[in-house]
Amino acid sequence: MQPLNRTTAQITQTRPTKVVQFGEGNFLRGFVDWIIDILNEKTDFNGAVTVIQPQNKDKYKLLNQQDGLFHVLLEGMQEGRNVQETRLISCVSNALSPYTSYPDYLALGENPDLEFIFSNTTEAGIAFEPSDVTPDTTPVSFPGKLTALLYRRFTHFKGAKDKALTIIPCELIEKNGEKLRDIVLQYASLWNLPAPFADWIEQDTIFCNTLVDRIVPGFPHDTYAHIQQELGFEDKLLVKAEPFHLLVIEAPASVAKAFPAAQTGLQVKFVEDLTPYRTSKVRILNGAHTTLVPVAYLQGLRTVREAVEDEKTGQFIREAILEEIIPTLDLPAQELTQFAQDVIDRFRNPFIRHELLSIALNSVSKYKVRVLPSVLEYHARNGRLPQRLLHALAALILFYRGEYNGEQIPLNDTPEVLAFFQTAWQKNSPEETVQAVLANQEFWEQDLTQVPNLEATVAQQLTLLLEQEQVRAS
Repeated sequence: MQPLNRTTAQITQTRPTKVVQFGEGNFLRGFVDWIIDILNEKTDFNGAVTVIQPQNKDKYKLLNQQDGLFHVLLEGMQEGRNVQETRLISCVSNALSPYTSYPDYLALGENPDLEFIFSNTTEAGIAFEPSDVTPDTTPVSFPGKLTALLYRRFTHFKGAKDKALTIIPCELIEKNGEKLRDIVLQYASLWNLPAPFADWIEQDTIFCNTLVDRIVPGFPHDTYAHIQQELGFEDKLLVKAEPFHLLVIEAPASVAKAFPAAQTGLQVKFVEDLTPYRTSKVRILNGAHTTLVPVAYLQGLRTVREAVEDEKTGQFIREAILEEIIPTLDLPAQELTQFAQDVIDRFRNPFIRHELLSIALNSVSKYKVRVLPSVLEYHARNGRLPQRLLHALAALILFYRGEYNGEQIPLNDTPEVLAFFQTAWQKNSPEETVQAVLANQEFWEQDLTQVPNLEATVAQQLTLLLEQEQVRAS
């Protein structure tokens, strides 16, 4: 088996470094680098990536051993058919650690070809670290490292506006670009950097808010030996991902022109406001998950794929999405319907075993954030209640009883939530249990018994579920 490098793979082309990427992990390699590699193939982007190891670890060395090369294996369902395809990613030129070569790291700021910075340092990565008191030594935090790099660029190019960069963070927090910019400015103040630098950051450097979506399970340990034989290379950085991908970037038109994803057919969208996209993702993808779990589990199903492919439960979740969730959203209907179909394909992915119980963690708080807004918006727009979403709420209440049809349900939530449901299920009737749950403002931040007919609807649904349980027991 050949080692993977540019000699063995016969890759001789070199490209100018246009991207610095903070993070060497599976997600960025299976998502951002995959996108950039396609840009290089299909457009005139012609850019290489330098990867920065944001923590004091050695994984970057493995990237350098493979000359930045690795494969992305896509496995899943797309448009109703199974997809298995592999792509050799060649856009990464090198990787370095600012902990072992800080001068080389700062020198990246002097590169005239540099245009973009991508990052994924986990949700905790975009944070201010007070101990980073100077840019003279390697800052601990990612925003500190970024500030030091940007300041080097500012001084080297004497504050030239056309050398300001576009920052595209992929951390899963709301307003990620704005928060990152604010922390950079916080470091500029802490380090007493010149006022023109802060102006350059605020006025010329573009910090994009983003929404990212792709499941990247990572290294395929179970099938690696077989895949390696097919590839003909020993690839220690092979990464597995689903075919679906979505990158929504809140940015001016100049960024879309410089990052020409629109020419490729990739699901990369440049928008003025990504709020409706975030809302759609939370309500359709995450909301469908949360709606599905208790309903499917009480039917004896144990994985997402089983649930969606079950005739009864599959029809239930499809109708919940199309008839009760999508009508509460404001994006074009065709776009929402396509996203819904993509979600169902993702749920049916035969290459990922997604246990319902793994999604059931903290289901009450998830229902509040992911599903309840659809319930209330549906009621506000239509003057009636969404029956399937409330059936899911009734199933959730029964799920939190902790046992069904004689079997224990391994609940996973805070002690306070579990204790509340234990007490609620000691009430004299299902109606009283429902009343206690819906009136709990610590759960919902409002008294749901005040929503017309909601309490009666959920109580009726819960009663039906309990009757079905009795039929099964007999």
